[in-house]
Amino acid sequence: MRARMSRRTTSSTATTHAKPATRRNTLPARLSPGMACDTAFRIIARRHLDAVLAQHDGTCRGDPDALHQIRIALTHLRTAIRFFSPMVDDALRPKVWTELKWLNGQLGMVRDLDVAIERVVAESGDELAVVAELQHWDEKRAESHRLLARALQSARYRRLVEQTSTWIDSGPWSTRRSKEAIRLRRRTLADHAMERLTEWETTLLKKARKLKRLDVGKRHRLRLLNKRLTYSIESLSDLFADGAATKQKSILKQLRKAQRSLGELNDDARGQALAASLNGGGLDAGNRFLNRKRQKKLLRTASVAYRKLDKAKPFRSSDLAPSSEPEV
Repeated sequence: MRARMSRRTTSSTATTHAKPATRRNTLPARLSPGMACDTAFRIIARRHLDAVLAQHDGTCRGDPDALHQIRIALTHLRTAIRFFSPMVDDALRPKVWTELKWLNGQLGMVRDLDVAIERVVAESGDELAVVAELQHWDEKRAESHRLLARALQSARYRRLVEQTSTWIDSGPWSTRRSKEAIRLRRRTLADHAMERLTEWETTLLKKARKLKRLDVGKRHRLRLLNKRLTYSIESLSDLFADGAATKQKSILKQLRKAQRSLGELNDDARGQALAASLNGGGLDAGNRFLNRKRQKKLLRTASVAYRKLDKAKPFRSSDLAPSSEPEV
């Protein structure tokens, strides 16, 4: 009990130290179509950074759900940075991006092991050979979690949070005086969002038409494009008028179907690679993640979702709710 309490105290202390500095200005609670892009970026990025911090303690304690949620929040944050480029592409952005990518890598190994272990347990029952195999997976998971907890309680993590928070609020991107920089900051969220969503959807559907011919690497990149579009629409949910909410939900439904299928295919590939890398995992350990029939079914589900998405009417400016707040 004493050891458990000690770990909890350490984790809480790390979270306290990692909290960003007090914000200079209070941001609006919701997005609005007429809002300037610099304000919109701060609102969206702040929401997702706060969500990362909210899952810190649970992730340190080894809660798989907290780990899953912190990864989602982090991906949302990284997507927001992409969504608002080139407005935020200043001298500090590469440093911020590198640190966020580092954190994602720390989280990713443990999450991949969680998913792989669930798959092995679900498909294998209580066979003695499987019990022995799982011991290797559990040992690797425990080791990876220790490294993750150490990273989340490190000075590097605390600097990451402080640096990212400060950059969101007042990075060089927010004060550049060129005409183009000022134009990008003052552009309305509605104009930027419609242009960006259309661009990303067009790119996604073009690549999705070749889905069944893509190798593992290209399929993974398609999954990332799918995720970026999905997360961007979710982040912009404040904007959609009542009549467009149905369209928004319909588009998200197809994106999520494709995302689940592509995610499971990616989990299979990752599980196979992990099985091959684990000493003592057995020569056939990776075969648990090879199932041609399952692969064909997942590809078919994703393909159908993309065909339905292609037939759906794209978002238009008229889908956005009337601005209920003054432009900021």
